[in-house]
Amino acid sequence: MEICGNKQVIPENDFGKSQQASPQWVDLRSWLELVARTGQLKTIAQCADPNEELAAITYMATRSVGSPALLFESFPENPYSARVLSNMLGSSKERYALTVGMNPHASMRDLIEQTRSVVKRRIAPTMIDRGAAPVNEIVLKGDEIDLTRLPIPKFWPADGGPFIGTGSVTLTKSPSTGRVNVGIYRQQLFGPRRIGLNFVPGRHGEHDVQAAWALGRPAEVVVAFGVDPLLFIVGSQRFGAGESELDAAGGIMGRPVELAMAETVDVLMPARAEMVIEGIVRQGDGEIEGPLGEFHGFYSEAPTRKPVIDVTAVRFRKSPIMTAALMALYPSGEIGAYQTIMRSARILDDLDNIQCPGVKGVYCHPAAASGNCLVVVSLKQMYPGHASQALALTAQCPAATYYTKWIVAVDDDVDPTDIDEVIWALSARCNPSEDIDFLRQTMSFRADPSIAPQDKPYGSKILINACTPYRYRQQAPVRTLLRRSVYDSVAKRWNELGFSGVAPSLSEFYDERKKEL
Repeated sequence: MEICGNKQVIPENDFGKSQQASPQWVDLRSWLELVARTGQLKTIAQCADPNEELAAITYMATRSVGSPALLFESFPENPYSARVLSNMLGSSKERYALTVGMNPHASMRDLIEQTRSVVKRRIAPTMIDRGAAPVNEIVLKGDEIDLTRLPIPKFWPADGGPFIGTGSVTLTKSPSTGRVNVGIYRQQLFGPRRIGLNFVPGRHGEHDVQAAWALGRPAEVVVAFGVDPLLFIVGSQRFGAGESELDAAGGIMGRPVELAMAETVDVLMPARAEMVIEGIVRQGDGEIEGPLGEFHGFYSEAPTRKPVIDVTAVRFRKSPIMTAALMALYPSGEIGAYQTIMRSARILDDLDNIQCPGVKGVYCHPAAASGNCLVVVSLKQMYPGHASQALALTAQCPAATYYTKWIVAVDDDVDPTDIDEVIWALSARCNPSEDIDFLRQTMSFRADPSIAPQDKPYGSKILINACTPYRYRQQAPVRTLLRRSVYDSVAKRWNELGFSGVAPSLSEFYDERKKEL
């Protein structure tokens, strides 16, 4: 194994403290060049077996936060010289920042706040001629197609088979409005021209397919592999029925997503993807699909019959880069930093829209099932019952209601992104018999491993008030904090004192007004 590119530290002054810029890349290949220059790409030239070994290498190489992306270059029996990229984003907030045009040195809280701004921007996609699309370097149709000749990973020992679609995006079209949806749905490989389509119930992709079936015709789909990471991020998020993921991706990039029309189906395709599959989904045509080792650390539910895509065309670039998303415990799962940041930003937006005052920060901790199960909200208490109100509203706001189990409220002197500070608040400010409530019969996850099969998807939520009791706030003990003037003096002398780097950043200091304990 060797590092691809020489590690370079990105100068702080290239971005400034909070400056944002449009991403400086146009496709996955130019994104990888950027990542390599910052030392965050490891190229693996040795031959790797896609049957469990690729996943094992990925898992073992990513057991620390911020591990590099992994580009596998060599596989046995690989006629198209295909490559596989795993841990594309993973637990790296720096790669997320580079992807969305933010300062990779920024704190997690700053990235969340900046994300709230950029996700509101919209730029519609642009069309280019199919013949000019880079993805059309090689085109296979009919009997030429044999997806089994590609290095398709089987990730975990008890997986139902190899899964071609984990780091891909699926494009569908509404038969009534023509709206194009971009979603992420796992796809098991069943044969040379047959792949599964495991929809998340209730999502727009499933609605589009069912709407086509209701009209008595097969649904048409495009699956794109090796897309730019931003389209992957956007495809994983929930948008309203009238919103376009393509517009959102263009807004964040500051330029339109380039699309071309597919040939064998009436669906648009990302022109700069590494590989595109066109196909049709017939009602009643299915295969027994699954299980797959998932992000919560268990296999998904028992194998069930799922729809199948009958592949009609495959297009790819020379030496295409397949994107494989390992589902695993943090920090090894692909669903890591980007999900934490995007979900935290959207919860903050929801609380603003609900007009819940005083909220200073929100953080979905990534180790809690890929940012899904533990949400910490930091607030400046303003009135009796404020913390309880913030807990209830956070638990049931649109961005947090799905699968969230633990909601913790802390005072604004606690950094919600710092789990040590959160645990301190739980230990020092929470009286369990008074400060814990439950919500029952709430929305959970269809594969929640903690719930009996007959009870899914109904779950529960725990609301924990780890704030200073509002009624006793005037009598609350004073925290042991440094005096600001002393901190500033020590920080200036940090290197003189023999320490390397910069002094630790502190945001809370002793309140000079509190003279008596």
